[in-house]
Amino acid sequence: MEQKKKKKGFPMPDAFIIIFGIIVLSAIATYLVPSGSFERKDVDGRQVVIDGTYATTEATPSSVMDIFVAIHQGMTDSADLIFMVLIVGGIVAIFEHTGAINTGINAMIQKANGRRYPLIITFIVLFACMDMAGLSGNAVIAFIPIGIILAKALKLDPIVGVAMIYLGQYVGVATGTFDPVITGLAQKIAELPLFSGAGLRFAAFISLLIVTIIYICLYVRKISKDPSKGLMGITPFADDADGIDEKAEEYGPFTGRHKLVLLTFAVFIGIFLYGVFNFEWGIGELSAIFLMMGIVAAFIGGINANDFIQVFIKGAQGIIYGALVIGLARAAVILLENGNVLDTIVNSAFAPLSNLPTIVGAEAIFLFNLFFNLLVTSGTGQAAIVMPFIVPLVDMLDITRQTGVLAFKLGDGITNMITPTSGVLMAVLAVGKIPYLKWVKFIFPLVILWSIVAMILIAIAVLIDYGPF
Repeated sequence: MEQKKKKKGFPMPDAFIIIFGIIVLSAIATYLVPSGSFERKDVDGRQVVIDGTYATTEATPSSVMDIFVAIHQGMTDSADLIFMVLIVGGIVAIFEHTGAINTGINAMIQKANGRRYPLIITFIVLFACMDMAGLSGNAVIAFIPIGIILAKALKLDPIVGVAMIYLGQYVGVATGTFDPVITGLAQKIAELPLFSGAGLRFAAFISLLIVTIIYICLYVRKISKDPSKGLMGITPFADDADGIDEKAEEYGPFTGRHKLVLLTFAVFIGIFLYGVFNFEWGIGELSAIFLMMGIVAAFIGGINANDFIQVFIKGAQGIIYGALVIGLARAAVILLENGNVLDTIVNSAFAPLSNLPTIVGAEAIFLFNLFFNLLVTSGTGQAAIVMPFIVPLVDMLDITRQTGVLAFKLGDGITNMITPTSGVLMAVLAVGKIPYLKWVKFIFPLVILWSIVAMILIAIAVLIDYGPF
């Protein structure tokens, strides 16, 4: 009877359906929102809007054909990220096939005497510190499988595996204490010294880190006591095609060959991070690094050429669903850009903010960035669009420009944890095999908690006249 009732109920929509709904709403917005645009200038290779140059343009509403063309364009525009995700999935399968990751994590668990919380906290802190300086970026996708396998070995669920890596990273992203890219660009536009005001941003880092650790550990405690309360169900890894669901003690000994395989991973990721800072490497180079490391790992692990191809294809097949979601999400932004709607939204939102009281104005800037980030998830892209407006606005409100940068940075980072238009988030969920709606159910309370902490910090910034400037 219960099963029949469940069948009659309204089924939860798939992530593809949700995102397609957002695409349709974006198309409708091109009919309702006036078209307009700003003039732009080049700043360090990025197009930055010029305040005061907004002008209406001829309306370019989206047709039905435009909606479906945008989906195709979203796939092609996101091709580098989509194929990077597929390559990561294939190469991770190679590493798993060698047994190195499973046995290595099992050895780590044994050294920790099976204590879950120290291991989880260590991973969260490690990735938070990496991105405090803007280190990992899109490379965080590469580390998700490690978190997943650790969660599996600890008999938890994939959400924990993703959360301790991805949320740890976004503690660093949202605060950007020493991030030379997003924070650097925002401070450059605001004419502030690079990394100035790091003290309060570091306080924000510590605050969000503590909240995140507590939140994840409470979820771990809940599902440890009763696995049925986990969002992924009583058998969270039941749909794994690779069959890696052994008990930790069945992984076998951690051999010298396994250590060499893991050393290969560490060395190649180190090479990539070096290339990011010295040669401006991006997604293409990360894909190349993964292919090279996979070939070396296969050689060390004794995997022949034919087996390499079969295992790689099987790994890529396992995450093709999430890879395609990335391109679909991009289509919504394409429609808004082609309809010249984004600039109108920014111009309309900032005009009334200049008349608000000081603290309210600062909080309004944060909230605008929080919601605008649902449309423009790129940190540098958002900085280039909104910072030229934030600078004169905070001057009028008698708020320091450093406070404006803080409000922008926190707003830019927080909603990346939940927005389906974020290619990186959808890639992370694809690798972790977590349905988007289950992730939303898990993350939404944390988004609220982070937002509350952010608003408190912004109020403090206003009260202490957070400087310089």
